[in-house]
Amino acid sequence: MIIDTHTHLFVEQFDRDREKVVESAKEEGVEKFLLPNIDAGSISRLKKTVSQFPGDMFPMMGLHPTSVKENYKKELALIEKELTEGKYYGIGEIGMDFYWDTTYAAQQEEVFRTQLNWAKETGLPVSIHIRNTFDEVLKIVSEEQDGRLKGVFHCFTGTYNQALQAIDLNMWLGIGGVVTFKNGKIDKFLHKIPIENIVVETDAPWLAPAPFRGKRNEPAYLKYIIEKLAVIYHTTPKEIACLTTHNAMDVFGEL
Repeated sequence: MIIDTHTHLFVEQFDRDREKVVESAKEEGVEKFLLPNIDAGSISRLKKTVSQFPGDMFPMMGLHPTSVKENYKKELALIEKELTEGKYYGIGEIGMDFYWDTTYAAQQEEVFRTQLNWAKETGLPVSIHIRNTFDEVLKIVSEEQDGRLKGVFHCFTGTYNQALQAIDLNMWLGIGGVVTFKNGKIDKFLHKIPIENIVVETDAPWLAPAPFRGKRNEPAYLKYIIEKLAVIYHTTPKEIACLTTHNAMDVFGEL
């Protein structure tokens, strides 16, 4: 069994063929899908997709940093209500993103810290989004880590030293399509990272691996990520699949 630890199968890009996409994934051995929320506007879609595929989809609840705007307190209240009333397997997708805009940088930090504290209170793992904010995120997680935090640095694209810092903070590295890119860089040092510290993900519909780069991503394409990892770690795709599934369960529990 393979677990896609980060996929957005509930978004509109899959409305025409969601069932076929799930079927194709299962044909490649991908049987479990962790779905991180985006914001209040995506909650109903998330729930609908979970109910459509009972036993296959495992939702997370969180407020994505790029959705942090002037109404962030209202958004946070809705997210907290969901976490209180619903069944969720993680808090995500949370984090910080200064790529597009830094207008709400202070608010992003406040929202990130708030959700990290929810994770500590609930015992749920976190799925952390990082873009142009590695130093900021590492600092915040370090300050908030009291032994209760664990989770994934989703779509890891940092340096070797940043990878080591993340692992020291009880975080796993989410490895996706970037590992197959010629300019992805992480393939140059990943062999030095213990396989026990990585999980696999797609971030579908985004960040499709080679040879589908630039096209819609889907969970079936985990095959190409696993094959690349097998080359990096000098082992077989089957072994990578088994080990990363075990790692995913270490993070998110039995699914």
